[in-house]
Amino acid sequence: MPNIVDVTYGQTGKSTSINKYGMREMQERAFEARNAQYLLLKAPPASGKSRALMFIALDKLINQGLSKAIIAVPEKSIGGSFDSVELSKFGFFADWTVEPRNNLCTPGGDKSKVQAFVNFLKNDAKILICTHATLRFAFEAIEESEFDNVLLAIDEFHHVSADGENRLGELLRTVMAKSDVHIAAMTGSYFRGDSVPVLLPEDEAQFTKVSYNYYEQLNGYTFLKSLGIGYHFYQGSYVKRPEPHIPSGIESVLNTDQKTILHIPNVQSGESTKEKHDEVDRILDYIGTVTHRDPDTGIIHMVRHGDGKQLKVADLVHDEPNARERTVEYLRHISKPEDMDLIIALGMAKEGFDWKFCEHALTVGYRGSLTEIIQIIGRCTRDSDNKSHAQFTNLIAQPDAEDDLVKLSVNNMLKAITCSLLMEQVLAPNFKFKTKQNDDDKSTDTEIKVRGLKEPTSKRVKDIIESDLNDLKAAILSDDKIVKALPGNVDPEVINKVMIPKIIKIKYPDLSDEQVEELRQHVVVDSVIKNGEIKQEGDKRFVRMADKFINIDDLHIDLIDRVNPFQKAFEILSKSLTTKIFKVIQDTIEATRVQMSDEEAVLLWPKIKAFFTAQGREPNISSLDPLERRMADALVYLKAQRRQQGV
Repeated sequence: MPNIVDVTYGQTGKSTSINKYGMREMQERAFEARNAQYLLLKAPPASGKSRALMFIALDKLINQGLSKAIIAVPEKSIGGSFDSVELSKFGFFADWTVEPRNNLCTPGGDKSKVQAFVNFLKNDAKILICTHATLRFAFEAIEESEFDNVLLAIDEFHHVSADGENRLGELLRTVMAKSDVHIAAMTGSYFRGDSVPVLLPEDEAQFTKVSYNYYEQLNGYTFLKSLGIGYHFYQGSYVKRPEPHIPSGIESVLNTDQKTILHIPNVQSGESTKEKHDEVDRILDYIGTVTHRDPDTGIIHMVRHGDGKQLKVADLVHDEPNARERTVEYLRHISKPEDMDLIIALGMAKEGFDWKFCEHALTVGYRGSLTEIIQIIGRCTRDSDNKSHAQFTNLIAQPDAEDDLVKLSVNNMLKAITCSLLMEQVLAPNFKFKTKQNDDDKSTDTEIKVRGLKEPTSKRVKDIIESDLNDLKAAILSDDKIVKALPGNVDPEVINKVMIPKIIKIKYPDLSDEQVEELRQHVVVDSVIKNGEIKQEGDKRFVRMADKFINIDDLHIDLIDRVNPFQKAFEILSKSLTTKIFKVIQDTIEATRVQMSDEEAVLLWPKIKAFFTAQGREPNISSLDPLERRMADALVYLKAQRRQQGV
């Protein structure tokens, strides 16, 4: 099927060029906030967050009087991102120097590393690199006061959670409350894909936020021109052919002419065969013939079927610890495209893993976490002269009406599509939206004026709009009711005016009704405009909303509220899948769709009256049009309400 998201970028080179101190655009922006006690940096994979932290940490150690810097990463393989660097060669005032004994992301037991952590706090060393696990274990052995005058940097900050069972989250809350620690939190994604926030609102309010968005990063590259996000569906097992003449799922999407990182499904998922090593063997058999495995690196050398091309494959699914560590070490030192062709992984190499030559991130099975998807996409979005296009493909099991798990399959498919919708929003250029005051008040390239739009009246709402709008969209697109409503069976105004405000109230319970409405309008306007195609004709610009182009200068909030901001992906889906499969999806949604509410029925009543006037009949509950069926449901609901009230 075609890509759901296709984005083309300007190749301006801005995000990769450096200033006189050796800082890239994002790093310079982060460094401007170096004096903040609590700093939260949200920037895409490959934007240089590790180097940004080095600049900030050195300033805190040398110019702000802090005594130590502790950098915690989620897994040992990421520790290499913080190896020593001669920053002074590029114009900075100091070098980043890590003593080997203070890099704890090395083989060995947790007990010895905890002791090394404790020793570091007592000696004169300045910088320590450790894993999140080592930090958690060491925290149990020391007092909170040990973090006084210390910078604690947490890489991949989305591993933190406000859940009381999350030990890293509890550690963070405790040291913030009981010490004068400085914190630098970094993440390529702030989405969790679940209902638990990363930080409680009162904790998050203490952080100075620095954001650098995906569009800024990718538009500022030198070589990468475009990014595609697509979904493909398979029958049966992804590594077995459903019929002799039909390719298996993996055969249909794996192209070994592209530098690819392939994540096979979690063994607990429905897509897994439960035999992960057999899955790897089948993938290798499909590609070609293995000639040997290098004993020093663990890299598999093979000959491709058909043309005999020599390929190098890294198997990170292999369980033998020493073999995997040798392979990871080899991958860390890749310097040219021909050093690797394919990486097959299970749980590794999703975040903090740098293979800049990667062209295709291919993942099998539904990924429930938006964070995980964004991190996987980030594996192929590095800028490199060997590629002009990057591709993310999700290979998902096709829903089967005869399968007892059809409801789960449909749900997984819809949630996967909503992830792509969010990515489309994240990857698009940002606009500022203002209230249009009069006919002379024109929109610009970066600022769009909308009649009737409510301006935010509080700093709280302004902050959410400026830095957390995508987080809010993630919460909206993760909501089960929204997922069931998106394929066209709920009126757009119901989505925009009834369902979205309820989600906002849950995510931001401290907001008043007026603030919720201000925020609702901005998230809907932003989503509709980013989902719409913008074209220029002479001195006028038009945006495609639903099925027609609207002059941007004629936009009104009432008009925008009548548009489903997330419809495009499902239009593509309906055209790409067979009629039979799409009917399975529609029927499954129909059986589990959201219940009617007073708010939805009241909003639909004028539309029901308009339908009756136009058609001369009431909406038919058996209609093929899902919106007509929904109006019929509302009519039944309203009649029942009238009977109950004795009207």
